[in-house]
Amino acid sequence: MADLLRRLELRRHTDNDGDRLTDEGIKAAEEIGALMLQLSTDYVFDGEKTSPYVESDEARPISVYGKSRLAGERAVAASCRRHLIIRTCGLYGLAGKVSKMGNFVETMLRLAEQGKSLRVVSDQVCTPTSARELARKMLPLIHSGAQGLFHMSNTGECSWFQFAQEIFRLAGVPADVKPVTSEEYAAKARRPKYSVLDNRAFRHAGFADFSPWNEALPQYMESRRQPWRPLA
Repeated sequence: MADLLRRLELRRHTDNDGDRLTDEGIKAAEEIGALMLQLSTDYVFDGEKTSPYVESDEARPISVYGKSRLAGERAVAASCRRHLIIRTCGLYGLAGKVSKMGNFVETMLRLAEQGKSLRVVSDQVCTPTSARELARKMLPLIHSGAQGLFHMSNTGECSWFQFAQEIFRLAGVPADVKPVTSEEYAAKARRPKYSVLDNRAFRHAGFADFSPWNEALPQYMESRRQPWRPLA
């Protein structure tokens, strides 16, 4: 499961590799009659809502990455008799501490420790999600025999700037961090202004919801101080 989540983080940055892995996974799953698990993203939404997205909301991605992930979802749903599609949001995990890909938490801490001034967008709202909690919630869902589309993320919401502020507060690291708008940040890829997910289908399937993001983050900050090992 830990390896699966590390590959998800890689796919967030390499669309072509993600498409290839999806195609290979579909073929392999159908050959042996296995459940196909597809991990997807909040970026399939356009961000025009002001309340959390549920599974039945129409997906309208505004970036190449979001369109690629939605295409993967549709390919899995159309081609796999048994499939489970899980959308998550703002993923961070311990694998990012030891890999070159990193994650938002580790990137913020590394740049702050280098004494660099940071500009973080304050008008994009999401829900940072613990990879460890996601993995632990996914396992019983898979074992239950559930199929279809599920949103799975920590609960609550914050901007990326607020997320960064909480990271520095918990780490006790002084940082020169300033809020900027998406326009001021001028990222090459468009991102939704609001992409919070509602875990409605997960709750309706009888499972306890995720913890709030600002309760999961302190657990990560504590665990990152320990030697890293794959999730058992």
